[in-house]
Amino acid sequence: MAERKRRPGKKKEPTKFSRKMKKKLLVMFSCVMVMLFALIGRLTYIEQVKGEEYKKQVLSQQGYESQSIPFQRGEILDSKGTVLASSVDVYNVILDCRLINEETYDLESRKKIKKYVEPTVEALLQCFPDVTEEEVMAALTEKADSRYFVLRKKLHYEEIREFQELESKVDKKGKKVNPNVQGVWFEKEYQREYPYGNLASKVLGFTTSGNEGIGGLEDYYNDVLNGINGRQYGFLNSDNNFEKTIKDPINGRTLILTMDLNIQKIVQERIAEFQEEHRDEEHEGPGSNQTGVIVMNPQNGEILAMSDSLVYDLNNPRDLSLYYTEEEINGFSEQEQLDKLNKIWQNYCITYTYEPGSTTKPFTVATALETGKTREWYDCDGVEKIGGHEIHCVQRSGHGPQTMEESLMNSCNDAMMAMAFEVGKEAFYKYQNIFNFGLRTNIDLPGEARTDTLIYTVDNTNDTSLATNAFGQNFNVTMVQLASAFSSLINGGYYYQPHLVKKIVDDNGNTVQSFDKTVLKQTISRQTSDTIKEYLYKTVSEGTGKSAKVAGYSMGGKTGTAQKGNRDDKKYVVSFIGFAPVENPEVLVYVVIDEANVILEKQSSALATELAKRIFTDLLPYMNIFQDEETEELENPEGTEGIPEGENPEGNEGGNPEGNEGEGTPEGGNPEENGGENTPEGGNSEENGGEGTPGEGPPGQGGEEGGAGQPENPGGDEYPAEGIPEAMPEGGEEAPPEE
Repeated sequence: MAERKRRPGKKKEPTKFSRKMKKKLLVMFSCVMVMLFALIGRLTYIEQVKGEEYKKQVLSQQGYESQSIPFQRGEILDSKGTVLASSVDVYNVILDCRLINEETYDLESRKKIKKYVEPTVEALLQCFPDVTEEEVMAALTEKADSRYFVLRKKLHYEEIREFQELESKVDKKGKKVNPNVQGVWFEKEYQREYPYGNLASKVLGFTTSGNEGIGGLEDYYNDVLNGINGRQYGFLNSDNNFEKTIKDPINGRTLILTMDLNIQKIVQERIAEFQEEHRDEEHEGPGSNQTGVIVMNPQNGEILAMSDSLVYDLNNPRDLSLYYTEEEINGFSEQEQLDKLNKIWQNYCITYTYEPGSTTKPFTVATALETGKTREWYDCDGVEKIGGHEIHCVQRSGHGPQTMEESLMNSCNDAMMAMAFEVGKEAFYKYQNIFNFGLRTNIDLPGEARTDTLIYTVDNTNDTSLATNAFGQNFNVTMVQLASAFSSLINGGYYYQPHLVKKIVDDNGNTVQSFDKTVLKQTISRQTSDTIKEYLYKTVSEGTGKSAKVAGYSMGGKTGTAQKGNRDDKKYVVSFIGFAPVENPEVLVYVVIDEANVILEKQSSALATELAKRIFTDLLPYMNIFQDEETEELENPEGTEGIPEGENPEGNEGGNPEGNEGEGTPEGGNPEENGGENTPEGGNSEENGGEGTPGEGPPGQGGEEGGAGQPENPGGDEYPAEGIPEAMPEGGEEAPPEE
């Protein structure tokens, strides 16, 4: 059969997309591209913004081990870069008990053995002499599954180096010599160290575990000194590969202080010297209950040194053996020990308050000059009768006519009282506020005491309190408060913020914050300041502060005293505040001696002037302050120490104390000791029998009765008016001071 001829078929044309289909494809492609770009954008956003957060979430869902990497707390340096506090590397010895106890199959014995235990224990005993086999085996037995057992804490690198060398030792072929020493590692942390022991202990403070500052700058700048811990994460990924992620720690910042280590050393040595010189003199014990010293730059508020007599070792702050016997310490309860420690840790210069006495007389004179309420001279007859009380001058027979300058030189109470009444209570207490009395200085230290309830105001004062306030009685101050205010009297009238930190730097040395001098207010005019400086110069050159004079230097200053508690107890606070040179003061030294351990005849501000002189003698050459006066041999420079301030030793009528300030001043004149409506808030109405005002209490030891009990020549520059409470609590920033 003949084959049928096939017709050539028509070629099949390729399928053509219609225009509608093309549009759909284009839309679909565009959508895909948009979603792709959106996905890329979202991934980029997640990586840049949320990357860390999601990384943590992923890590938290994985099986992993993490280890904290501690930050290094910032250092504290003095003004010249000397390290006062630092954090040094220390190591904790950690046992991985599970790894050490791990059993492996031994081919020879054909059973599982713990091949790491014996060599590891042997290595520990060899490298750490104080470690015993019993305690290691107890840890491996009782904590067999533990991956973290602390065997020893805070060892220095020198103590762990031998073990590290033994563990990593290799032979000539590069193989470990001790491969079976396993399961021991060293956890790094930091320990606070103070290379100078008790130096500046009240300024620096110390730290407890967890880098928590206690007292001083360690406390006040705790958040600045602390950093943020880092962390090391080790985990198995989806492929069972071990990966490690490290978040580096952020170290704390460093404080650079205004304080000078050498000036601080001078101050502490001189205080300790005073305490030993007068130890067991009048009764058993150190030279005083407390002695405080502040050295500052009056031109900018920088504190150059600050200390009191109760110092402690910053590396062992809970050691009471410096002040108590072992038998006494063993007899203390836990609470008693804590109370004793708190008393030692407190900074007398900012935490305790007291009546300043005659060191505030320059403020009264400055107020009179500023208000224009002045006279050419004031008549001092030795006593003023105010509010039914006889208030005596330091010289009971009277100084006679006194100019304003002489009233400061001789510390005349009569003149001060006259000035206060002529100025008027409104202006007087206005200027007390201007000088910042009753207000905190806000120095950069914790625990500054409040004095707002320990000072009179226009609303609650009376004639008696106004009169005694004029010469520094019946209101309380802190040392830093008076030193800061006094600086404004001698620097042209500018009240600077007192401060201890000059700047803050990071761990690379970059400045983070600077603390320049800060003027808070102008207290007086420059003209008044120059006048006050001249008066204070005469006070040291020719007046009651003569025993503080350092030959060859122009110096100014003022002495002060105050009586504490019950007048019959005859307890005193004596003080001196001085500066040099007079023309342009570069340094101010304030000394306060609380209850000097001397007989009554020696209870005088001469104790404070002598201590101040010793400090100035060392300080002025060190600070490169050049002599600006001809050196003269002072006539009987030590003889003034036994002469009451402003008194003529030949014309003394019994040598009664200042103002009878305590002998003639009415008891109950202090804001805290008076009851009634004239007592400032916080006063104790029970001290003086209820509702009497400061001027309504009994005259105490005033008049003839007061004079009768006083020694013929009490040997004190000044004796205070009716004073402060008999007991000051040992703790609490807002508690009234222990007196």
